[in-house]
Amino acid sequence: MTKKGFDPDKYIEEQSKYIIERIGQGDSERLYLEFGGKLVHDKHAMRVLPGFDENAKIKLLQKMKEQVEIIICIYSGDIINSKTRQDFGITYDLEVLRLIDIFRKHDLPINSVVVTRYQDAPAVNMFINKLERRGIKTYTHNFTKGYPTDVDTIVSEEGYGANPYIEVTKPLVVVTGPGGGSGKLATCLAQLYHENKRGHKARYSKFETFPIWNLPLKHPVNIAYEAATADLKDVNMIDSFHLEAYGEMAVNYNRDLEAFPVFKRIVEKITGKEAEYKSPTDMGVNRIGFGIYDDEAVREAAKQEIIRRFMLAKVDYKKGKISESTLERAELLMKEVDASEEDRVVVAPARKYAEFRREQNSKYENMVVMAIEMPDGTIVTGRSSRRMAAAGAAVLNAIKKLGGIPDDLYLIAPNVFSSIQQLKGDVLNHDRTSLNLEEVLTALCISSETNSCAEKAVTMLHQLQGCRAHCTAILSDRDEQTLQSMGIDVTCDPEYVTTNLYFA
Repeated sequence: MTKKGFDPDKYIEEQSKYIIERIGQGDSERLYLEFGGKLVHDKHAMRVLPGFDENAKIKLLQKMKEQVEIIICIYSGDIINSKTRQDFGITYDLEVLRLIDIFRKHDLPINSVVVTRYQDAPAVNMFINKLERRGIKTYTHNFTKGYPTDVDTIVSEEGYGANPYIEVTKPLVVVTGPGGGSGKLATCLAQLYHENKRGHKARYSKFETFPIWNLPLKHPVNIAYEAATADLKDVNMIDSFHLEAYGEMAVNYNRDLEAFPVFKRIVEKITGKEAEYKSPTDMGVNRIGFGIYDDEAVREAAKQEIIRRFMLAKVDYKKGKISESTLERAELLMKEVDASEEDRVVVAPARKYAEFRREQNSKYENMVVMAIEMPDGTIVTGRSSRRMAAAGAAVLNAIKKLGGIPDDLYLIAPNVFSSIQQLKGDVLNHDRTSLNLEEVLTALCISSETNSCAEKAVTMLHQLQGCRAHCTAILSDRDEQTLQSMGIDVTCDPEYVTTNLYFA
């Protein structure tokens, strides 16, 4: 398994202390804290900083829950275009609903949802109706008139003033969203404008994670951030404003650097005084670099993430989700850390076994193979068959190995497979009757009632969490989601199992 290199407890302690200091600075009554990156289930941070708690940020907010309320922003264009969160395979509008449920579960108050750069489209209006009918207060903000050059118009009743004020009561207002480009900054600045008009003193800051300002520009962790945002064309750069103000090197990224002069002028126009921040890095609350205690472990994990991002990009390109330039960008970043696909240890075994079977017999031409790296570093493979998909076979073989169960013993009786396949074909009229991973696991759990080996195998499933896997063909959405739910980090080759366009 990946060697640990990050201390999550130290990070939470450092970050929460820094936020509390920001709230109390000056004579402000309220801090608007924009959350960059994922507030919950930050799996990117967990992968590049081994040891990071994917829910560290929400645990941090729980410590301050009496002072906090949350605003969630979503860009209307992302609703219309069904933009998807890669790690969960769900659209941004569904991610907003998931976030609300998670915040409620952690007893964190949701103020409202803001649909930014509102467009009068059926999908957008349906989303708003769904929220409002479930008791979630929803605001719509239009594109800010005059943005980004005409500051006088931006900071006026025609600009920020044209959008409604979001009624807030707590000293810390967290502004988050399902992903980048959700309109969080514009929402914060509009609130500052309205607060100032009401005679309230409010400040802005940004909860940052990546890039890490006090790591080198070309550190693999920072390059991994570029790989994760290749579709947004984010580029890490030295913060020239910070260097000029303090003579200190700090890493930031192009969008923040480009926006800073405008941000500074807007804040000065709103408040009528010189901006308190001299650089984009100043704006950030980012103590994550201080949690790293093993740089080599972190570098290797980040390198693996860069490879993973390139392989995901190849599949997304095949599916038509991203442009060729985004794919090329992902490949360049992988080459920048002197890596290749084969450096992901599960890739070559899966491909080699598939090629070996094809050479043995032409009937295996369309056979798919999945390889899983076990906790002890060994590789287990599984292949597709008329009974089950490759993911199901690989997981069964993996838990057999973990449980010391002989390979020739059945965990699921052949008649159980036949019964389910008959149901899928004759009753449910499925075009393909082989069992997907979820169906295999369901059959395994049922079999565990009468089969002691199956019962033992079920107890081994949790040990696959954190393992890496690779498949020689594009996974079905169901198999991909099941593997992600199990905590298995999976990549695929950009090849479809069949030539079918709908019944793939």
